[in-house]
Amino acid sequence: MTNASARRGRRRRGSIQQLPSGALRVSVYAGTDPVTKRRHYLREVIAPSPTAETNADKALRRLANQVDERRNPRTNATLNQLLDRHLEMLDLEPNTIEGYRELADNHIRPLIGTQKVGSLGGDVFDSFYAELRRCRRRCSGRPFLEHRTEAIHDCDDRCRVHACRPLASATVRKIHFILSGALKRAVRWRWIAMNPIDQAEPPPQPRPNPQPPSAEEAARILGEAWSDPDWGLLVWLTMVTGFRRGELCGLRWRHLDLVARVIALERSIGQRSGRTWEKGTKTHQHRRIALDPETVALLVTHRGRCTARAHAVGVKLAADSFVFSPAVDGSEHLKPDSVTQRYGRLAARLGIKTSIHKLRHYSATELIAAGVDVRTVAGRLGHGGGGSTTLKVYAAWVSESDQRAATSLFSRMPARPQPTATPVTAPLGEARSPYEKIAVELRGAIESGALAVGDPIPTVAKLAADHDVVVSTAQRAVTLLKAWGMVDAARGRRARVISAGSPSESVSGDLSASGDILTEADSERSVADDGEDAMTVSQLWAITVRAPDGHRYPPRRVTEDIDQPDSFRPHLLGIARMEAPQRTDSGEDWIGDFELEIREPGKEHQNPELTLRWQKP
Repeated sequence: MTNASARRGRRRRGSIQQLPSGALRVSVYAGTDPVTKRRHYLREVIAPSPTAETNADKALRRLANQVDERRNPRTNATLNQLLDRHLEMLDLEPNTIEGYRELADNHIRPLIGTQKVGSLGGDVFDSFYAELRRCRRRCSGRPFLEHRTEAIHDCDDRCRVHACRPLASATVRKIHFILSGALKRAVRWRWIAMNPIDQAEPPPQPRPNPQPPSAEEAARILGEAWSDPDWGLLVWLTMVTGFRRGELCGLRWRHLDLVARVIALERSIGQRSGRTWEKGTKTHQHRRIALDPETVALLVTHRGRCTARAHAVGVKLAADSFVFSPAVDGSEHLKPDSVTQRYGRLAARLGIKTSIHKLRHYSATELIAAGVDVRTVAGRLGHGGGGSTTLKVYAAWVSESDQRAATSLFSRMPARPQPTATPVTAPLGEARSPYEKIAVELRGAIESGALAVGDPIPTVAKLAADHDVVVSTAQRAVTLLKAWGMVDAARGRRARVISAGSPSESVSGDLSASGDILTEADSERSVADDGEDAMTVSQLWAITVRAPDGHRYPPRRVTEDIDQPDSFRPHLLGIARMEAPQRTDSGEDWIGDFELEIREPGKEHQNPELTLRWQKP
């Protein structure tokens, strides 16, 4: 038999199937999905035509060649073998490499570690990431009991029925970058011709959400920490400098120049389980941080305490002794994990959900709130990239600082001409707008004696709830009553009835026009909606703008009076224009499409204290 006839007699790989429409579907087996264990096929549909069969044969050969190219690399090495070689050659901190090994052992090796490097493709990685997002334990879907320990034990309430929890997007991204680095190395070694992970789609970068303790929480933490002066100084220094816990543990007295009031930060302490070592800082930067006089005085006092303790046992502090040390002579450094655990116990006693790393966020946000430029903040924190990291993490606070800068500029602008006030007349026609109906109803209550002179009128929040309108609409009704001369409302005091008579009839006009002829000074004045005679005080609030499609933009923190809802309007306009330029313009016709949610700082994930929506002009 000739070679040609032998080739014709071979079994054809794949299949060609005719569909009801007359088209031909070409299928070639491409192996089993290592994650789902399902058979995987490459398929292509050929449209009906006189040459459909010829085109189908060509497609069949092309798909078969694609499978052959993937399954015939230059090596039969598995992904496990590649990871072993890759992790051995990484030149990173031991802590980082150990973290990579844990991720590889817990997630990569059990699912796709035995796959040959040449058989991996984008479809495999997409399926792998989908499985990680489904369940971090990679369960089969059948219920089972999750025990609190693998050792022999008596089950209690900590042993629970398994509930699937996805692996965090940030962790999946770390796994993606581990695989990407290993496969890039395989390409350089010519194990494979191309990097298959380039065809996969990693999870998106999660939005940074730093949650520093509030000023009140920080004061409580410091007050509790000062019961031990050494521990109180460590917490104080973390707040003031924003140092990482390892940097504080590695701080030596020779790094401090108390005369020049400067700390030269050069070293840090790393820890993995019980093993510790001294190393460079995280970004390998040498930083010089200026200190305030109060912090210098605290450090001088602390140095005196350390010297006295050493002298009491007959030893001296060495020049390179650690600032915070469990040894009397300062020869040992604190362990970073011990610092974290002690701080965690302190916060738990106070009922505050936080960690010592969030004191670093506290330092950054306080600096930005004080108007310090981003590059200086980045330098103190040790962020790389010239401030780009700081901008990404603390964008909400940078926006808040920018708003205060705009306010400061406005306060220095020349005064503009004020429009001439025009008196507002009694209504002669039917109330048409919601705020007009509220104003007419309140006027009726005043004229009938239900609200006597000197009585406070209902708060704008209650008016809004009773009439099913937004707070700004109720506020507009109160402003209209004031223009009629029936109530008196000033910032910091609740609106009260000052006249029971009918509004002035000396000027003709109708009700619908009354809202438009208020003076600008009246329309900009707010009405307080709670408190009797006490002055209200502006405070810090976390505001979130909700887009028309329901998407919430990152929260910002602003200082306003919640009793004056219209004071939040400029913030909504600014955030919407910045976050959704395609939905906004220089006008304000679109403002009714957005909502503004107001919460207390640190409670961004709870229901809002107040939700505002302004009517379109």
